[in-house]
Amino acid sequence: MSKLDQPQEGKEMSFFDHLDELRGHIVRSVIVTLVVAVVVFILGDFIFQHFIFGPRNPNFISYRVMCWFSNAVGLSDSLCMTPPEFKFDTREMGETFFVHIKTSVILGLAAAFPFIFREIWLFVKPGLHEHEAKSVRGVVGIASGLFLLGVLFGYFVIAPFAVKFLVGYELAGVINDTPTLASYVNYIIIFLIPTGIVFQLPLVVFYLSRMGLLSAEFMRNYRKQAFLGIIVLAAIITPPDVVTQFLIAIPIYGLYEISIYIAEKQYAKYQKSLE
Repeated sequence: MSKLDQPQEGKEMSFFDHLDELRGHIVRSVIVTLVVAVVVFILGDFIFQHFIFGPRNPNFISYRVMCWFSNAVGLSDSLCMTPPEFKFDTREMGETFFVHIKTSVILGLAAAFPFIFREIWLFVKPGLHEHEAKSVRGVVGIASGLFLLGVLFGYFVIAPFAVKFLVGYELAGVINDTPTLASYVNYIIIFLIPTGIVFQLPLVVFYLSRMGLLSAEFMRNYRKQAFLGIIVLAAIITPPDVVTQFLIAIPIYGLYEISIYIAEKQYAKYQKSLE
């Protein structure tokens, strides 16, 4: 850990000292992100074939699990599903190249998330009081785990259903069997990154409640407003189709209900500590 990361006891840092420290954290985060992005770019063929294009493969694990579950509960093949066959279309010169670069950078950001969050934490931590710092111990690991869980949920649950529905949707005999490469990749990214971010909700609620800033009663009283806000959030972070919005909004609201339980437990501990 560099000197910039060390809390300077007995010495008040100036505004420019804080800016200099922040710059160091940003530079390190950018370097790590770019390194990962370069690796992703080099492995582009493998990553696109086995990861990005995974949900369009009939043998994708989510489709096989759904079919296994359908037969296991005695529903035969009623829940089995496979994506429609489709080919990609590129309508602009250089589209494939720029999609490759964009995907590499975004996946670089996603893979570097634990490091970036750690850098943010190292910058914020010296400004916290001792009891506040103790209440948020392990935040980097928990945040990274929740982000990964959200990404996996988006990839294995949201993406397969969305690809099957959106590509196979038919209107007046028109089927979208040649989507552009850019549109497909944009959808996959939207299913992964925003979902990973919104999965941080339980963590935020946990620490706010532990510090006495949020209670379960408050969350229950504003449940309707929260549901409306979740619908609006889903509409912002997803393309303009209702199905995808609900595929994201439903798990987010489920996280909200789980967070109410978390807030109840942690706020009770906070009140007990004041006695």
